[in-house]
Amino acid sequence: MTSAPALASELRVGTGRFLRRLRAERGDADLPAAQFGVLTELTRRGPLTPGELAHSEGVRPPAMTRTVSALVDLGFVTKSEHPTDGRLVVVDLTDAGRREVAETRRRRDAWLSLRLGALTPQDRATLARANDLLQTLASG
Repeated sequence: MTSAPALASELRVGTGRFLRRLRAERGDADLPAAQFGVLTELTRRGPLTPGELAHSEGVRPPAMTRTVSALVDLGFVTKSEHPTDGRLVVVDLTDAGRREVAETRRRRDAWLSLRLGALTPQDRATLARANDLLQTLASG
């Protein structure tokens, strides 16, 4: 039986490799992870201030300002006045930003589905159970 510390190390390495490979599947814009992360956060939560985005993405506000400016230049987000605080701006997705998120997700799902389809039903069942366990680990 594998010890918890040994399994922890193996899972860390394995999930890291898996995530790097999955993230290599990108939409047409081939956005860096930080920019795509902002788009997905706006997809999940709706319009946010740059400060809220910086907090949720775990970066400093100046870094988020640069990321948002790059996304504005690409046409994926817009900035507008905050409805109640004139000192702030609100960042929101454009239709092009929504399409980029949808296309990246589609490509990632297609890549993963193809690989899962090559596995045996038993291996897919094992992964389904492992997914349940990973969800439990992530929430606890």
